[in-house]
Amino acid sequence: MNTDDKTRQRFNKLQKRLRREMGQAIADYKMIEEGDRIMVCLSGGKDSYTMLDILLTLQQSAPINFELLVVNLDQKQPGFPEHILPEYLASLGVAYHVIEQDTYSVVKRVIPEGKTTCGLCSRMRRGALYAYAEEHAYNKIALGHHRDDIIETFFLNMFHGGQLKAMPAKLKSDNGKHIVIRPLAYAREKDIEEFAKLKAYPIIPCNLCGSQDGLQRVQMKKMLSDWDQQFPGRIETIFNSLKNIRPSQLLDNNMFDFENFSQAKNDGEADVHSQPVVFSALRASK
Repeated sequence: MNTDDKTRQRFNKLQKRLRREMGQAIADYKMIEEGDRIMVCLSGGKDSYTMLDILLTLQQSAPINFELLVVNLDQKQPGFPEHILPEYLASLGVAYHVIEQDTYSVVKRVIPEGKTTCGLCSRMRRGALYAYAEEHAYNKIALGHHRDDIIETFFLNMFHGGQLKAMPAKLKSDNGKHIVIRPLAYAREKDIEEFAKLKAYPIIPCNLCGSQDGLQRVQMKKMLSDWDQQFPGRIETIFNSLKNIRPSQLLDNNMFDFENFSQAKNDGEADVHSQPVVFSALRASK
């Protein structure tokens, strides 16, 4: 078997895996339904290119009808190659729109030199995308986050935010007007990276603003990569745990009503339900 045959086989295997994983995620979380108008957010990175690619193939074979519009946000970062995405999307023959909004200047004016700009930048980017989706009646917004992004976010929130919180595969925006979906939620980053190389996507770097180095997410990525090499299967187990939550085995009174559950009592026995009331009274008296 020559190199071209091996490459073709590897590509077909990766494509089938990504299609299967995306199809399963869509089904598990009911991400796409009949008549949906889906705004696909394309940044120019490997993840969003792969998401669009697999969504287009699924659209051709899906038993339901749904519409896709590709949207890119040009934030006017210095050096941003404005021609790349329009040329690529035109070659595919897909509907697309470029939103032009100078968030870069705003971020640079507001954030002190040397501080991380990603938080404000992402909020402004999200606001621009939500506004466009609402104005043009797109009921779903597809983002290219994958399984590794979800796990990294979980550890970031735990280590630096003191919360057990990750990145859901499907969510409703705070104002209730938008449904955000992440079709690549089951896909591994290393599969996406290899697939993107084989497809030779015209990648636009994510460090045009120069604010990526030293971020905590980089440390999380390194930690997970080390675990993946030293303990095969650990990352899959961590991800599965995020789908298998037991609130009563944690410590959050807002998630589980520890104070008001009771042990079933037999005749003549005191109700254990009374005990939390005593504890509450003791806490109140301190």
